[in-house]
Amino acid sequence: MNYFNDLSWSNGIKDVIDIAIVSYIIYKLILLVRGTRAVQLLKGILVLVATWALSTWLNLGTLKWLMNQMFTFGVVSVLIIFQPELRRALEQLGRGKLFGRSNVLERDQINERISEIIKAVNFMAKRNIGALIVFERESGLNEYIESGIGMESRISSELIVNIFTPNTPLHDGAVIVRGNQIMAAACYLPLSENPFISKELGTRHRAAIGISEVCDAVSIVVSEETGQVSLCLNGMIVRDIKEESLISKLFEELMPSSAQAEKAKTSFWRRKGDKQNG
Repeated sequence: MNYFNDLSWSNGIKDVIDIAIVSYIIYKLILLVRGTRAVQLLKGILVLVATWALSTWLNLGTLKWLMNQMFTFGVVSVLIIFQPELRRALEQLGRGKLFGRSNVLERDQINERISEIIKAVNFMAKRNIGALIVFERESGLNEYIESGIGMESRISSELIVNIFTPNTPLHDGAVIVRGNQIMAAACYLPLSENPFISKELGTRHRAAIGISEVCDAVSIVVSEETGQVSLCLNGMIVRDIKEESLISKLFEELMPSSAQAEKAKTSFWRRKGDKQNG
């Protein structure tokens, strides 16, 4: 009797481990497709599955047959439709990044990204070149990326300056940055309707504030009239922000949460050690 009790207990543990692993894989896959067109495609697939279930439940022969035919060829269709996401997942799996990412690597990438952005912003501010740069964070910006001209290019100060140089095809609109890539340029953003915004601010600043009102994106604006640099976050704008403050705030907002916790822990022990030494 004890043997069967132990057997059932071990099976229960296996079931829990099995469910936990599958849940973690699904969670990682959701993170992989978040903010991409695959999200909309998944919604479409869920609608088809719901239609098939409804046709089976109500015994609708014609609709059920149609759904079965669709699912028969659906596997091949899914492989074709999700080819970019599947390729990205396999590349990340090969690099060991799908189920775990290095904080050191991420900090290096963020450092390089911010360095290139700051270099471009300083160049444009000195020459009164208007610019609007948006950083995607947790909320996907695919809707706004699709409104512009797709690029998917590595971030470089030279490329950013060329994009916003007056009288060039892409200088109007916003540049959207995802990770270490410029996803698109000349993107249309929602304008803020906040009545308390200063009348001095034009469309570019209102767009920067507007995108930060509808999602958690961070945006940088360079004024074409004054050359002042502004930072927008959570529907708020900090005008004429200094370079040191801008760099510090970008690091704070763009750093991954795990890396932020590690940084805070390191700072705590450093402060504690300084007090003891003092």
